[in-house]
Amino acid sequence: MSQITPLSYRDAGVDIDAGDALVNRIRPLARKTMREGVLGGIGGFGALFEVPKRFREPVLVSGTDGVGTKLRLAFELDRHDTVGQDLVAMSVNDILVQGAESLFFLDYFACGKLHVDTAAAVIGGIARGCELAGCALIGGETAEMPGMYPDGEYDLAGFAVGVVEKSKIIDGSTIQPGDVVLGLASSGAHSNGYSLVRKIIERSRPDLNAPFDEVDGKVRSLADVVMMPTRIYVRQVLATMQKVTIKGMAHITGGGLLENVPRVLPENTVAELDKAAWPRPKLFDWLQAEGNVAENEMHRVFNCGIGMVIVVAAADAEQAMAELKAAGEAVCRIGRIRARQGDEAQTVVA
Repeated sequence: MSQITPLSYRDAGVDIDAGDALVNRIRPLARKTMREGVLGGIGGFGALFEVPKRFREPVLVSGTDGVGTKLRLAFELDRHDTVGQDLVAMSVNDILVQGAESLFFLDYFACGKLHVDTAAAVIGGIARGCELAGCALIGGETAEMPGMYPDGEYDLAGFAVGVVEKSKIIDGSTIQPGDVVLGLASSGAHSNGYSLVRKIIERSRPDLNAPFDEVDGKVRSLADVVMMPTRIYVRQVLATMQKVTIKGMAHITGGGLLENVPRVLPENTVAELDKAAWPRPKLFDWLQAEGNVAENEMHRVFNCGIGMVIVVAAADAEQAMAELKAAGEAVCRIGRIRARQGDEAQTVVA
């Protein structure tokens, strides 16, 4: 009778001890994000959250997203500490456009083999993003699935829930001709258009570590610039909303300026944007030149330096800009709302 070698879960490729070690590493990171409403910490089967009692008619707003193919650059460059912030930003900026305050966030980290240091770096970025957004990291899932992903690679998904007073939901319905369009500066390409970014890098073969541009007073390489984490606008915009009426907002993600701004416009209006009204970061000039990308395609794929668009009444424009600048945002007056002619495109960049 042949002897059958005993097998364990580790033999099958799943290391329970590594998972436990990761939980111990990330617990203090999650603890730093706690806020009012959290009723339990990480570790339960479900996360409990009580909507703050200061809301009279609370409406929950949810959003989910990933990081996309920017992760491939993270693998190739072995940089994992910023993509977590990208993950948070994609969801919290999305729910912000409806006026929602972010309450909590959950993440899903999936890999073939769990490398604790890499996973801790990623989740550290998630915790940092949650701190910036003022939301609690109250749960998540780490899935080690042998054979599903190559060693050293992983995937990310995230889910955010926010709340807004029913009477203060921002839906763009009051936008009208004569309103002003403001643009908040992006921190780079954020987390969109990276299939094209990677294609351009692959074709041009630049020295990714050579000095490329000065950002925030520091000379940075192309690798630094393409991996800059997505800017999170939540606290700054919420503070501005306390002082100025915001009619509509658009988070500039996949689809760029041309396809995201129309999502908040009434059908009879057009946002006419002046591309000379804001400074376009060097990254986008480089991408356009190296990839021979058409101008219209640039505005359909990338944010081109504007990560969030805000529409306000003309009478409120100066105060809105002042409030946003005081909150730490780089803001420009980038266009106006006018009447739509026939079935013309609802966003024009000229």
